[in-house]
Amino acid sequence: MTTDENILETADLRHRFAAHDVLAGIDLRVPAGSIYGFLGPNGAGKTTTLRLLLGLLRRQHGEIRILGKSFDVDRIAILQSVGSLIESPSLYDHLTAAENLAVLNAVRRQPAARIDDVLALVGLAHTGSKRVKQFSLGMRQRLSIAGALLHRPQLIILDEPTNGLDPNGIIEIRNLLLELNRRDGCTILVSSHLLSEIERIATHVGILGKGRLLFQGTIEELRRRRQEVLGIRLTTSDNEAALQLLDDAEKADGEIALPAISNDRIAAINRALVARNIDVYEIRAVRNDLETIFLDLVKE
Repeated sequence: MTTDENILETADLRHRFAAHDVLAGIDLRVPAGSIYGFLGPNGAGKTTTLRLLLGLLRRQHGEIRILGKSFDVDRIAILQSVGSLIESPSLYDHLTAAENLAVLNAVRRQPAARIDDVLALVGLAHTGSKRVKQFSLGMRQRLSIAGALLHRPQLIILDEPTNGLDPNGIIEIRNLLLELNRRDGCTILVSSHLLSEIERIATHVGILGKGRLLFQGTIEELRRRRQEVLGIRLTTSDNEAALQLLDDAEKADGEIALPAISNDRIAAINRALVARNIDVYEIRAVRNDLETIFLDLVKE
Protein backbone atom coordinates (compact mmCIF):
# COMPACT_ATOMS: atom_id res chain seq x y z
CA MET A 1 0.00 0.00 0.00
CA THR A 2 2.72 2.52 0.91
CA THR A 3 4.75 4.16 -1.85
CA ASP A 4 8.09 5.93 -1.57
CA GLU A 5 6.24 9.20 -2.15
CA ASN A 6 3.99 8.88 0.90
CA ILE A 7 5.21 9.01 4.47
CA LEU A 8 1.79 8.06 5.85
CA GLU A 9 -1.08 6.06 4.41
CA THR A 10 -4.28 4.55 5.74
CA ALA A 11 -6.62 2.09 4.09
CA ASP A 12 -10.33 1.85 4.95
CA LEU A 13 -9.84 3.30 8.42
CA ARG A 14 -13.12 2.99 10.34
CA HIS A 15 -14.15 3.72 13.89
CA ARG A 16 -17.35 3.62 15.94
CA PHE A 17 -18.28 5.03 19.32
CA ALA A 18 -21.28 3.04 20.62
CA ALA A 19 -23.64 2.91 17.62
CA HIS A 20 -22.22 6.00 15.94
CA ASP A 21 -19.88 5.78 12.93
CA VAL A 22 -17.18 8.39 13.53
CA LEU A 23 -14.98 7.32 10.59
CA ALA A 24 -16.39 5.56 7.54
CA GLY A 25 -13.41 4.34 5.52
CA ILE A 26 -10.58 6.91 5.47
CA ASP A 27 -7.80 6.49 2.90
CA LEU A 28 -5.18 9.12 3.73
CA ARG A 29 -2.16 9.79 1.52
CA VAL A 30 0.38 12.16 3.10
CA PRO A 31 3.33 12.82 0.75
CA ALA A 32 6.83 12.96 2.25
CA GLY A 33 8.03 16.54 2.70
CA SER A 34 4.53 18.01 2.53
CA ILE A 35 2.48 20.16 4.86
CA TYR A 36 -0.80 18.26 4.80
CA GLY A 37 -3.80 20.25 6.02
CA PHE A 38 -6.43 17.96 7.51
CA LEU A 39 -9.62 20.01 7.36
CA GLY A 40 -13.12 19.56 8.61
CA PRO A 41 -15.75 21.11 10.86
CA ASN A 42 -15.70 20.33 14.56
CA GLY A 43 -16.99 16.81 15.09
CA ALA A 44 -15.98 15.60 11.62
CA GLY A 45 -13.59 12.96 13.04
CA LYS A 46 -10.21 14.72 12.71
CA THR A 47 -9.02 14.16 16.27
CA THR A 48 -10.23 10.55 16.23
CA THR A 49 -8.19 9.95 13.07
CA LEU A 50 -5.05 11.48 14.57
CA ARG A 51 -5.46 9.49 17.79
CA LEU A 52 -5.68 6.29 15.76
CA LEU A 53 -2.53 7.22 13.83
CA LEU A 54 -0.63 7.59 17.11
CA GLY A 55 -2.04 4.51 18.80
CA LEU A 56 -3.95 6.58 21.36
CA LEU A 57 -7.15 4.77 20.36
CA ARG A 58 -7.44 1.07 19.68
CA ARG A 59 -7.95 0.61 15.96
CA GLN A 60 -11.13 -1.25 15.06
CA HIS A 61 -10.79 -1.61 11.30
CA GLY A 62 -8.38 -0.71 8.51
CA GLU A 63 -4.65 -0.42 8.02
CA ILE A 64 -2.09 2.25 8.96
CA ARG A 65 1.38 2.50 7.46
CA ILE A 66 3.90 5.16 8.44
CA LEU A 67 7.44 5.46 7.06
CA GLY A 68 6.76 2.39 4.96
CA LYS A 69 6.06 0.25 8.03
CA SER A 70 2.91 -1.35 9.35
CA PHE A 71 1.74 0.23 12.60
CA ASP A 72 0.72 -3.24 13.83
CA VAL A 73 4.24 -4.63 13.41
CA ASP A 74 6.55 -1.65 14.05
CA ARG A 75 4.59 0.60 16.41
CA ILE A 76 7.56 1.50 18.68
CA ALA A 77 9.96 2.18 15.81
CA ILE A 78 7.35 4.36 14.07
CA LEU A 79 6.58 6.43 17.15
CA GLN A 80 10.30 7.06 17.67
CA SER A 81 10.24 8.94 14.35
CA VAL A 82 6.99 10.82 14.94
CA GLY A 83 6.37 13.96 17.02
CA SER A 84 2.87 15.00 18.04
CA LEU A 85 0.70 17.53 19.81
CA ILE A 86 -2.89 16.39 20.32
CA GLU A 87 -5.36 18.85 21.81
CA SER A 88 -4.09 20.81 24.88
CA PRO A 89 -0.36 21.06 25.70
CA SER A 90 0.79 18.93 28.65
CA LEU A 91 3.31 21.03 30.55
CA TYR A 92 4.54 21.54 34.10
CA ASP A 93 3.57 25.10 35.02
CA HIS A 94 6.10 25.40 37.86
CA LEU A 95 9.06 24.56 35.59
CA THR A 96 10.87 26.63 32.98
CA ALA A 97 10.79 25.82 29.27
CA ALA A 98 14.20 24.14 29.44
CA GLU A 99 13.22 22.16 32.54
CA ASN A 100 10.05 20.90 30.85
CA LEU A 101 12.09 19.67 27.91
CA ALA A 102 14.63 18.08 30.25
CA VAL A 103 11.83 16.00 31.81
CA LEU A 104 10.76 14.86 28.36
CA ASN A 105 14.37 14.20 27.38
CA ALA A 106 14.64 11.61 30.13
CA VAL A 107 12.58 9.47 27.74
CA ARG A 108 13.88 10.80 24.42
CA ARG A 109 17.56 10.56 25.51
CA GLN A 110 18.88 13.25 23.20
CA PRO A 111 22.09 15.21 23.89
CA ALA A 112 21.45 18.02 26.38
CA ALA A 113 22.41 20.58 23.73
CA ARG A 114 19.36 19.54 21.74
CA ILE A 115 17.15 21.32 24.29
CA ASP A 116 18.79 24.65 23.52
CA ASP A 117 18.52 23.93 19.80
CA VAL A 118 14.77 23.35 19.80
CA LEU A 119 14.10 26.29 22.14
CA ALA A 120 15.93 28.53 19.68
CA LEU A 121 14.03 26.98 16.78
CA VAL A 122 10.63 27.80 18.30
CA GLY A 123 11.70 31.25 19.50
CA LEU A 124 11.82 30.52 23.24
CA ALA A 125 15.57 30.67 23.86
CA HIS A 126 15.15 34.01 25.67
CA THR A 127 12.72 32.74 28.33
CA GLY A 128 15.47 31.70 30.78
CA SER A 129 14.13 31.24 34.31
CA LYS A 130 10.57 32.28 33.42
CA ARG A 131 8.05 29.68 34.59
CA VAL A 132 5.63 28.17 32.11
CA LYS A 133 2.68 29.42 34.17
CA GLN A 134 3.72 32.91 33.03
CA PHE A 135 3.70 31.95 29.35
CA SER A 136 1.03 33.09 26.89
CA LEU A 137 -1.00 30.42 25.14
CA GLY A 138 1.07 30.93 21.99
CA MET A 139 4.30 30.39 23.94
CA ARG A 140 2.87 27.23 25.51
CA GLN A 141 1.96 25.92 22.06
CA ARG A 142 5.45 26.64 20.77
CA LEU A 143 6.99 24.90 23.77
CA SER A 144 4.82 21.84 23.14
CA ILE A 145 5.94 21.81 19.52
CA ALA A 146 9.54 22.05 20.76
CA GLY A 147 8.89 18.90 22.77
CA ALA A 148 7.54 17.20 19.66
CA LEU A 149 10.75 18.15 17.82
CA LEU A 150 13.17 17.05 20.51
CA HIS A 151 13.97 13.67 18.93
CA ARG A 152 14.26 14.99 15.34
CA PRO A 153 11.09 13.33 13.98
CA GLN A 154 10.49 12.79 10.29
CA LEU A 155 6.76 13.38 10.73
CA ILE A 156 4.95 15.80 13.04
CA ILE A 157 1.22 15.41 13.76
CA LEU A 158 -0.51 18.48 15.21
CA ASP A 159 -4.16 18.75 16.21
CA GLU A 160 -5.53 22.32 15.93
CA PRO A 161 -2.24 23.98 17.02
CA THR A 162 -3.66 27.51 16.56
CA ASN A 163 -6.91 26.87 18.44
CA GLY A 164 -7.62 29.69 20.89
CA LEU A 165 -4.65 31.81 19.84
CA ASP A 166 -4.81 35.53 19.12
CA PRO A 167 -3.76 36.76 15.63
CA ASN A 168 -0.11 37.19 16.69
CA GLY A 169 -0.02 33.67 18.13
CA ILE A 170 -1.50 32.24 14.95
CA ILE A 171 1.15 33.99 12.84
CA GLU A 172 3.91 32.69 15.13
CA ILE A 173 2.76 29.07 14.78
CA ARG A 174 2.24 29.46 11.03
CA ASN A 175 5.76 30.79 10.49
CA LEU A 176 7.22 28.09 12.72
CA LEU A 177 5.58 25.31 10.72
CA LEU A 178 6.76 26.79 7.44
CA GLU A 179 10.31 27.08 8.80
CA LEU A 180 10.30 23.46 10.02
CA ASN A 181 9.14 22.23 6.65
CA ARG A 182 11.48 24.37 4.54
CA ARG A 183 14.64 24.12 6.65
CA ASP A 184 14.47 20.56 7.93
CA GLY A 185 12.25 18.93 5.30
CA CYS A 186 9.94 17.75 8.08
CA THR A 187 6.56 16.40 6.96
CA ILE A 188 3.72 18.02 8.90
CA LEU A 189 0.16 16.72 9.25
CA VAL A 190 -1.88 19.51 10.82
CA SER A 191 -5.61 19.43 11.51
CA SER A 192 -7.79 22.52 11.58
CA HIS A 193 -11.33 23.76 11.01
CA LEU A 194 -9.93 27.05 9.62
CA LEU A 195 -9.54 26.81 5.85
CA SER A 196 -8.07 30.32 5.59
CA GLU A 197 -5.19 29.36 7.88
CA ILE A 198 -4.47 26.03 6.18
CA GLU A 199 -4.49 27.73 2.78
CA ARG A 200 -1.53 29.87 3.87
CA ILE A 201 0.76 26.94 4.68
CA ALA A 202 -0.46 23.66 3.18
CA THR A 203 0.88 21.97 0.08
CA HIS A 204 -1.75 19.22 0.29
CA VAL A 205 -5.25 19.06 1.75
CA GLY A 206 -7.66 16.42 2.97
CA ILE A 207 -11.23 17.51 3.76
CA LEU A 208 -13.21 15.40 6.20
CA GLY A 209 -16.96 15.60 6.69
CA LYS A 210 -19.12 13.31 8.80
CA GLY A 211 -16.38 10.70 8.92
CA ARG A 212 -15.75 10.62 5.16
CA LEU A 213 -12.85 11.97 3.15
CA LEU A 214 -14.54 14.39 0.75
CA PHE A 215 -11.44 15.69 -1.02
CA GLN A 216 -7.75 14.85 -1.08
CA GLY A 217 -5.08 16.41 -3.24
CA THR A 218 -2.77 19.37 -3.63
CA ILE A 219 -3.83 22.85 -2.61
CA GLU A 220 -3.57 23.82 -6.29
CA GLU A 221 -6.07 21.12 -7.26
CA LEU A 222 -8.47 22.52 -4.70
CA ARG A 223 -7.91 26.06 -5.94
CA ARG A 224 -8.70 25.02 -9.52
CA ARG A 225 -12.23 24.24 -8.40
CA ARG A 226 -12.89 27.96 -7.94
CA GLN A 227 -12.53 28.86 -11.61
CA GLU A 228 -16.29 28.88 -12.18
CA VAL A 229 -17.73 32.41 -12.49
CA LEU A 230 -20.77 32.68 -10.23
CA GLY A 231 -21.75 36.23 -11.17
CA ILE A 232 -20.70 39.81 -11.83
CA ARG A 233 -20.50 42.73 -9.38
CA LEU A 234 -20.65 46.42 -10.35
CA THR A 235 -19.91 49.55 -8.36
CA THR A 236 -21.09 52.85 -9.84
CA SER A 237 -21.59 56.50 -8.95
CA ASP A 238 -25.37 55.95 -8.81
CA ASN A 239 -26.31 52.34 -8.10
CA GLU A 240 -30.03 53.16 -7.82
CA ALA A 241 -30.13 54.63 -11.31
CA ALA A 242 -28.03 51.76 -12.68
CA LEU A 243 -30.48 49.22 -11.23
CA GLN A 244 -33.29 50.83 -13.20
CA LEU A 245 -31.42 50.07 -16.44
CA LEU A 246 -30.57 46.45 -15.65
CA ASP A 247 -33.46 43.99 -15.61
CA ASP A 248 -31.64 41.06 -14.02
CA ALA A 249 -29.64 43.02 -11.44
CA GLU A 250 -30.13 43.36 -7.69
CA LYS A 251 -28.51 45.03 -4.69
CA ALA A 252 -25.81 43.12 -2.83
CA ASP A 253 -23.70 44.64 -0.04
CA GLY A 254 -23.54 48.09 -1.56
CA GLU A 255 -22.89 46.74 -5.05
CA ILE A 256 -24.95 45.65 -8.03
CA ALA A 257 -25.09 41.90 -8.54
CA LEU A 258 -25.62 40.28 -11.94
CA PRO A 259 -25.65 36.61 -12.94
CA ALA A 260 -22.75 35.19 -14.94
CA ILE A 261 -22.85 36.90 -18.35
CA SER A 262 -20.66 37.10 -21.44
CA ASN A 263 -17.84 39.60 -21.90
CA ASP A 264 -19.79 41.22 -24.75
CA ARG A 265 -22.74 41.93 -22.46
CA ILE A 266 -20.46 43.28 -19.75
CA ALA A 267 -19.00 45.72 -22.30
CA ALA A 268 -22.49 46.71 -23.47
CA ILE A 269 -23.64 47.39 -19.88
CA ASN A 270 -20.57 49.54 -19.27
CA ARG A 271 -21.25 51.60 -22.41
CA ALA A 272 -24.93 52.03 -21.50
CA LEU A 273 -24.16 53.25 -17.99
CA VAL A 274 -21.51 55.70 -19.17
CA ALA A 275 -23.95 57.01 -21.82
CA ARG A 276 -26.38 57.83 -18.96
CA ASN A 277 -23.63 59.74 -17.14
CA ILE A 278 -23.26 56.98 -14.54
CA ASP A 279 -19.60 56.46 -13.72
CA VAL A 280 -18.51 52.82 -13.42
CA TYR A 281 -15.94 52.39 -10.65
CA GLU A 282 -15.51 48.63 -10.75
CA ILE A 283 -16.61 45.55 -12.66
CA ARG A 284 -15.47 42.19 -11.32
CA ALA A 285 -16.26 38.53 -11.63
CA VAL A 286 -17.33 36.61 -8.52
CA ARG A 287 -15.77 33.17 -8.46
CA ASN A 288 -15.91 30.22 -6.14
CA ASP A 289 -13.47 30.89 -3.30
CA LEU A 290 -11.92 28.11 -1.24
CA GLU A 291 -14.27 28.76 1.66
CA THR A 292 -17.29 28.28 -0.60
CA ILE A 293 -15.82 25.07 -2.03
CA PHE A 294 -15.07 23.80 1.47
CA LEU A 295 -18.56 24.56 2.76
CA ASP A 296 -20.20 23.05 -0.32
CA LEU A 297 -18.18 19.84 0.09
CA VAL A 298 -19.08 19.54 3.76
CA LYS A 299 -22.77 20.25 3.16
CA GLU A 300 -22.96 17.65 0.41
